[in-house]
Amino acid sequence: MTEQGAASVKKTLKLRERMKKKKPKFVRQESWRYKRLKESWRRPRGLDNKMRRKIKGWPPTVTAGYRGPKAARGLHPSGYRQVLVYNAEELAEVNPKTQAVRIAHTVGKRKRAKILVEARKRKITILNLKEAKEAIRKEEKEEETEIVEKEKPKRRQKKKTKKRKRRTEKQ
Repeated sequence: MTEQGAASVKKTLKLRERMKKKKPKFVRQESWRYKRLKESWRRPRGLDNKMRRKIKGWPPTVTAGYRGPKAARGLHPSGYRQVLVYNAEELAEVNPKTQAVRIAHTVGKRKRAKILVEARKRKITILNLKEAKEAIRKEEKEEETEIVEKEKPKRRQKKKTKKRKRRTEKQ
């Protein structure tokens, strides 16, 4: 991205943040009145519905006027476009200047570590890096405990199965 393009993206992101502060929290009609209705937005559709008719004193409804700037839509607050990644091979398609990577939550520790290494080589930003770091630390700790366990001499366990069988036969 050019410097001018990056500057315009930063401006639009700031504008989006300012607009977001003014935007009300849209609630489902009469969710404050009935416990059974959740606050999650549902469009009011009734013929005599006060919210749909935008009558004074009723909460605002979702309209196009609350929408953010077109240049900032779909962007992460950091200014990058998010790309969901499941394995290290998918990093080849990522443009490090305009896109950032989010590792999918279903990816395990081993693949996550591989993706991290590959992303560092290609200088790609990882948005959920905190989780990845924790996974690597846990993996390192597990490896250390495995090494310690291997060093310990194994004790032979006595077979107790025969004695148990004899006891059951007598009873």
